[in-house]
Amino acid sequence: MSSQILDMCCGSRMFWFDKKDDRATFCDIREVEHILCDGRHLVISPDVVADFRNLPFENELFSQVVFDPPHLVRAGENSWMRKKYGCLNKETWRDDIAAGFKEAFRVLRPHGTLIFKWNETQIPVSQIIELTDQKPTIRQRAGKGDKTHWIIFLKSECKGDK
Repeated sequence: MSSQILDMCCGSRMFWFDKKDDRATFCDIREVEHILCDGRHLVISPDVVADFRNLPFENELFSQVVFDPPHLVRAGENSWMRKKYGCLNKETWRDDIAAGFKEAFRVLRPHGTLIFKWNETQIPVSQIIELTDQKPTIRQRAGKGDKTHWIIFLKSECKGDK
């Protein structure tokens, strides 16, 4: 694998400048196409179909990891929000996000960056940050009501570091 960036939950690659950036490997658990209620065509077509809780990659493979998991625990079964963003399990979301963080740091090289995106419409970001023992460096709030958080982590420890 020659790519240096992993997008663990790429969805429709909404925030990418280049949705076909050859520096990145795009993963998602879904591979689907939908016509949304407003007529837009939603395409989720990952390079690798994978669950962010159990990634099929070697340890310390990527220089940068993007982790933008589903942020909803309540969304109608056929709603456009679920189709576009996915939905977490109401009972297991804490364990699922914690496993995602663990996987993100596992596949991230020492001194690499994790870019984490979260919208706290249903779950406050403070509850999410508690699910990793890694210390964030930077946070930027954006979007309607400042509910979207972009958070950057630096993986500073590796085997042998003290």
